[in-house]
Amino acid sequence: MSRARQDREVLLLALQAGRILLENGAEIFRVEDTVYRICHAYGLYSANAFVLSNGIFLTSGDEEETQFAKVLQIPVNHANLSRVAEVNQLSRRIEAQQCSIETVRQELERIEQLPEFPQIVQILAAGIGGSCFCLMFGGAIPDFICSFLIGALLQLYLLKLGRRYFSKIVCYLLGGALVTLLSIFCYLMKLGPHLDAMMIGGIILMVPGMAFTNAIRDMADGDYISGSVRMLDAVLVFFCIAMGVGFVIALYGRLTGGVLL
Repeated sequence: MSRARQDREVLLLALQAGRILLENGAEIFRVEDTVYRICHAYGLYSANAFVLSNGIFLTSGDEEETQFAKVLQIPVNHANLSRVAEVNQLSRRIEAQQCSIETVRQELERIEQLPEFPQIVQILAAGIGGSCFCLMFGGAIPDFICSFLIGALLQLYLLKLGRRYFSKIVCYLLGGALVTLLSIFCYLMKLGPHLDAMMIGGIILMVPGMAFTNAIRDMADGDYISGSVRMLDAVLVFFCIAMGVGFVIALYGRLTGGVLL
């Protein structure tokens, strides 16, 4: 393989690794660091990467190295930290000179094909997570059981309807409304005595804690544009959840003549 062709292959693999990281929730500095590690491991020191929250710009070339420029637009995706960890580990192996270019290509393709957790596991995990948060915020055992059902139904909605057919704004607005409606139903049916704990157990499953944390980390690292975009995205989700909750509570008050819950 000629040097020019090898350099191009390395740059394309670095872009692929960066794309996998960015679309699965990695921080900006981690994406840039991984791209540089891969390029430097194969002797490409003129590479320059500029990473935003939904795009990567990669250029390379000087008197000795191949001219290269490519832009990737990367849609915002839900996080998959197992893929982030795999790419992170692969970049360390590459840096230690333990991987050929063909091996790196095969590994990146394998990482991209890593399966998501089965839907039944995601539904059960959401139910358990929501019910545990319900207990943390003062819920009783009946509230725990109700929150398990609410969390499971919420995750079922997100998997089957919310993320598939609705925009993010509508998805989380309806999600907040669904949690509130189910919590009020359980409270009125005397299934759970603490309405606030049941609502918190369901709502907290939709809170974008990872996006909010990454936004702060990006801004702390000086990536103000990407940090601001991610912060705006997280705040928008907070606002949509609050709108859904407020709408159902207001509607309940109007239909019942202002009866307090």
